[in-house]
Amino acid sequence: MLSNTESTPVWRSLMFVPVNVERYVSKAHTRGADAIQLDVEDSVAIADKPAARKLIQEAAESVSQAGADVVVRINQPLRMAIPDLEESISPRVKAIAVTKVDSPGHIRLLSEAIDELESERGMDVGHTRLIAMVETAAGFLRIENIAKAHPRVVAMSLGSEDFATSIGTDPVAEVLTYPKQQGIIAARAAGIIPLGLIGTVADYQDIDAMRDTIRRSRRFGFQGASCVHPKIVGLLNEEFRPTPQEVKNAKKIITAFEQAVAAGRASLEVDGKMVDYPVVYRAENLLAADKNIKEREEMMKNTAS
Repeated sequence: MLSNTESTPVWRSLMFVPVNVERYVSKAHTRGADAIQLDVEDSVAIADKPAARKLIQEAAESVSQAGADVVVRINQPLRMAIPDLEESISPRVKAIAVTKVDSPGHIRLLSEAIDELESERGMDVGHTRLIAMVETAAGFLRIENIAKAHPRVVAMSLGSEDFATSIGTDPVAEVLTYPKQQGIIAARAAGIIPLGLIGTVADYQDIDAMRDTIRRSRRFGFQGASCVHPKIVGLLNEEFRPTPQEVKNAKKIITAFEQAVAAGRASLEVDGKMVDYPVVYRAENLLAADKNIKEREEMMKNTAS
């Protein structure tokens, strides 16, 4: 039974770091990412995986020294996933990114193993959260059920590169818009974080194009995304947060609405636009997100100092 009552994490940026590349691990805490994803999956050669997973705990201590959450991306075959979990589960590791999730049963099976490991290690059962990474056409058809498969699931993504390969196309926005939006809706319906970008994560050299992709993805409802290069971290942190003008407008809407309610009305006009309860709820959600991000940044600042 889960005992975790922790609030939803702030993960605007989740930077991948190969766990067995020391020069990347040693600098990861300086990059400013909300979370560091220690990778023992695609960035580690098959022959190197047994040795790489032995590095997880030492790397987790290093990359978290400035306050970043630690996520471990594990392998999909069960005979590799279980050894990955054996080396990953500890108070240092906030979440496990479960790759190539194709069914709710996949999530529940690994959750049972994590229950046992946490209990054996004297941890609160429920400490370790899960990010469900849907990367295939088969998984996409079950995405709604995957999103609500287990209380440990705190976030979900639909992988651009692998999913596009699975359906026989390239990871371009015109192809990904529909499936990505379905993923957002499934995540929101389950009360978890939708992570991702409507486009590829591989082309990180074109900063302007990447910024446009991030902005568009936020407008669709994504809350954060992974990245493979440090230069994208700042973009993600900047673009996946309310702008000062959005915060100002939200405060104005809430103040005007409260005054209207006090006068016996539940709808009004603000700056030429109609305001009623749904608009106010969006404004409140935006201010809550802004508050959580500021608290996160303050925590990381204090940790680093």
